[in-house]
Amino acid sequence: MKLTSESFAHNSPIPPECAFCIPDPDNYVALGQNRNPALSWSDVPDGTKSLVLLCHDPDVPSKPDNVNQKGKKIPKKLKRVDFFHWILVDIPGDAVGIQEGEFSDEVTPRGKDGPSAPRGTRQGVNDYTRWFEGDENMDGSYFGYDGPCPPWNDSIVHHYHFTLYALRLERCPVGDKFTGADVLKAIAGHVLAEARITGTYSLNPDVPA
Repeated sequence: MKLTSESFAHNSPIPPECAFCIPDPDNYVALGQNRNPALSWSDVPDGTKSLVLLCHDPDVPSKPDNVNQKGKKIPKKLKRVDFFHWILVDIPGDAVGIQEGEFSDEVTPRGKDGPSAPRGTRQGVNDYTRWFEGDENMDGSYFGYDGPCPPWNDSIVHHYHFTLYALRLERCPVGDKFTGADVLKAIAGHVLAEARITGTYSLNPDVPA
C-alpha cells in the first residue's frame, strides 16, 4: 500500500495553508488556514473493509516549562512525546483519497464538532483538546484535523507522520469520543497493511523545516 500527498512531498515541509499556526514577525505566530492536506493511496490489499488515518507528531516537548517563552529555548535533548493531530476512522474501503480542505479549512476556537464527519466517517478528539484545557478562549473538544503549531522557540524541526491503516473491519470499534491511543488499541490485530508519509514544520526562524 502506498500513501502520497499533492500538498507536500515525503520528508518535506508541510505548507503554511495546512498549519494551525504560521510565523508572524510581530507576534511570533498567527493562526493559519488549518486546511487538511490532500492525501491519495493505492495498492490497498484485498479484503479491506475500512481505512483509518492517523496523524501524530512525536517531537512535542514532554514539559511545558519553556514553551513559547521569550528569551528561552527548548533544548534538543528534552524528552519528546506523541501529539495526535488527526484521528479519522471508518473511511470506506474503496476510497482512494482525501481532498485538501475537505475535513478542515479553518481554525475553530474550542474545536470542531464531532465525531460525525464527511462520507460517513468519524473523527476522534486530537491532542489540542488537552493542550487548551483551562484556556478560557480555546478550551473545548477538538474533533478532526488541526495542523502543526510547534513551539516557536523549539530547537528541533517537528515531524508529522500521516499513517493509513487498511482494516478487515467495516467499522472501527471505538465509542463516540475517542483518541488516537484508543484507535491504535482497537485496531490491533485487524490491520491488513499500513502506509505512511511524513511532513516537517517549524515556527522557529532559526530552525528551518
